[in-house]
Amino acid sequence: MAFDFPNPVNELAARTVAALVLGSALAILATGAGWALWALAAGFALRVGWGPRFSPYGLLATRVVAPRLGPPRLVPGPPKRFAQAIGLAVTLAAALAWSLGAPVAAAVLTGVLVLAASLEAVLGLCLGCRIFAVLMRVGLVPASVCKACDDVSGRLRERSAALRAAREAEAA
Repeated sequence: MAFDFPNPVNELAARTVAALVLGSALAILATGAGWALWALAAGFALRVGWGPRFSPYGLLATRVVAPRLGPPRLVPGPPKRFAQAIGLAVTLAAALAWSLGAPVAAAVLTGVLVLAASLEAVLGLCLGCRIFAVLMRVGLVPASVCKACDDVSGRLRERSAALRAAREAEAA
């Protein structure tokens, strides 16, 4: 089976996954169960490789929670995959630190995960997506990786038109 990732992605599902990661990371910090970082890393690896298809959090988010939150809010997939890859790297580093007897380093790295997951889950601010955008802007990520990301002005025009239409519909 090929490595593929959904494109576009439902932002509501992505935020749900972030909330689940946040809860897990907080539980790991509260209980000191650093071994659970390996399970969290495995979830990130599954999402990076195949999107939500094999990830318990991804399946819960896409099939159970997000459909109950309203209509999908579609966003480009490549930045979300990049963000998941960063989450994988940070979680793997935390798991390795814990396994090698460096609990303070593991806690700090898990704290980074808590911060990023909090921003995504609560505010819809995806740090990995922001980094992806900067890498595109400076040319380290080619435009061909994410055509939708490259055409920000077109998306902004579409979003403005949709907002205008919604306001006019409310006024009528």
